[in-house]
Amino acid sequence: MIRASLPRLESRLQALARFGGLPGGGVTRPAWSPPHEEARAWLLGEIRAAGLEAWVDAAGNIFGGAGTGRFDPGRAVVLTGSHIDSVPEGGILDGALGVLAGLECLETIQETSAPHRRPLALAAWSDEEGRYGSLFGSRAFCGLLDAARIPEMTAVDGERLVDAMARAGFDARRAGEARVPAGAVAAYVELHIEQGPRLEEAGIQIGVVEGIVGVRRARVVFTGQADHAGTTPMERRRDAFLAAAEWALKARELVVRRGSGRSVTNVGVVSVHPGVTNIVPGRAELVHEIREPDAAVLVRLARRVEGLARRVATRRGLEVEVRPMSATTPARCAPRVQAVIEDAAARLGLTRQRLYSAAGHDAQNLAAVTDAGMIFIPSAGGRSHRVDETSDREAIERGANVLLHSLLALAEQ
Repeated sequence: MIRASLPRLESRLQALARFGGLPGGGVTRPAWSPPHEEARAWLLGEIRAAGLEAWVDAAGNIFGGAGTGRFDPGRAVVLTGSHIDSVPEGGILDGALGVLAGLECLETIQETSAPHRRPLALAAWSDEEGRYGSLFGSRAFCGLLDAARIPEMTAVDGERLVDAMARAGFDARRAGEARVPAGAVAAYVELHIEQGPRLEEAGIQIGVVEGIVGVRRARVVFTGQADHAGTTPMERRRDAFLAAAEWALKARELVVRRGSGRSVTNVGVVSVHPGVTNIVPGRAELVHEIREPDAAVLVRLARRVEGLARRVATRRGLEVEVRPMSATTPARCAPRVQAVIEDAAARLGLTRQRLYSAAGHDAQNLAAVTDAGMIFIPSAGGRSHRVDETSDREAIERGANVLLHSLLALAEQ
């Protein structure tokens, strides 16, 4: 039974971690940033060094394959991959593991001349983390991108996607040209760290993902009145921050109490204007998200938290605007891909468990155009989106080998 090379995979993981690497560990490598562009150039070189063809599409997605061409419905490929962008002060495995393990699998298959009826290819999707638009590259690839919204896509610091992509030599308005022809992808499977504690705490070696949560993100902007913080009587103040704070707490309670039990919510960005100690805030802006694996529950919660914002604003004499930023739909993984992953794990003598993904992934977009699935390995301490994110090297090796044999099995179907 052929196996992936752990030393080669670990060497590439460490090499990629240099781009945007932080002194105390971890990386900051947001999409389209200089470290990200350096990493993209490095990855293209590694794909070619592995003896594969490399190419890039209009959305900035990187691909590699062995004589696959550029996605031909007459010769549908089995595709694997993930992403190499990161959150600020993130870990070195989130996304990177799936890309580099995929590269390792394709290189191993080529070296060993392992038989496979269908061609195999690798993808590194752009802006998975949603600095400008959540799962941007895979949405473009799958024909799910709203081209009319591209000029509006903006990072929380105000930088526009069109400017960031132009700096890297891309025209964002042409990203829709990345759409893959119908029938050109036979199956998709993605290896990822779990990013949570379930597998480690259960002592399970491999997670077989059944479904992936949907995510709704919105900017919620409360507008009141800026006034002198010392001379304005408390009962006359129209404090935008207090409205925002009240809404954030009540929105959390609403999601926890009225959700499915698997619903989660977060306010990750708060901005107050004018932002000085001696002025009552006249404007407060939050970036809010809800995650939930059931599409109907997700829609219901999004409507209720928006209604709550309007009630809070009305009661306090303020105005509020809720601006949708992005929306991903919950997705079910394909039964045949789940079965292939389980069979590969069984043949390798590994324990496995079916579970849903509490994080969003590119695989949920791929599920709209092909049979898609995901493999999880345990995250140490359940830690992710932080610099001390890690998985045991044995877990990394197990995941790479399950991916390898899943790809070969899918390529024979």
